[in-house]
Amino acid sequence: MPAELHDTLTVSATPLPKRERTRRQLLAAAIQVISTRGIGAATIQEIAGVAGMTPATVYNHFESRSQIIEAIALWVGQTLCQRISDSYAHIAAGAERMAIGNRRYLWLAQQSPQWALVLLDVVSASPALIRQISSDALADLRLGVKQGSFRIASEAAAMDMISGTITQAMRSVAHGLTPAGHDRAVAATVLCGLGMEIGEAREVASRPLPEFRPLDSGKAGAIAD
Repeated sequence: MPAELHDTLTVSATPLPKRERTRRQLLAAAIQVISTRGIGAATIQEIAGVAGMTPATVYNHFESRSQIIEAIALWVGQTLCQRISDSYAHIAAGAERMAIGNRRYLWLAQQSPQWALVLLDVVSASPALIRQISSDALADLRLGVKQGSFRIASEAAAMDMISGTITQAMRSVAHGLTPAGHDRAVAATVLCGLGMEIGEAREVASRPLPEFRPLDSGKAGAIAD
């Protein structure tokens, strides 16, 4: 799990309610166990042991191991959305914002393949997370159209193209099937699909990614049930 995401579990602007604090500790412990043993081998007992709690405490928060994994995946998606949004807040061009967002999802697949694959599976069954991820991409799409960078037949078709391309690219990266620089090539291809010329698309997609901003304790929200 990338530190840029994992570390948000320990950040809070104010003291957390006991239940939320315990929930975060359990998710952090689950990430540690799964990172070491893999998703299939992780057990409730091990997660409880790493967290310094009893299995009964785990079951007070989660009904099953699969529910823990789903909760982590939802947290990964929500946290990555927020961190991407914060990282490019200073960038005005919709095309560059689109490229950054696309490349960061492929970054997740490269940095943490197993969690990227789990996220893709969970997203398909989580309308709320789909809306959150799509809202950022849609805002960047509309900005690019307004700025004259994008020329599209319809928003719906463009969003399907973006979603389908990035989803498949994440799977390819996570399975180790892609060459170096695939994130830039995919981002450039998406920009071309949105109406940009190939030369400009490649230039925009090859710009350095903005660093994730230092964690602001006020940004670390509760982990969704």
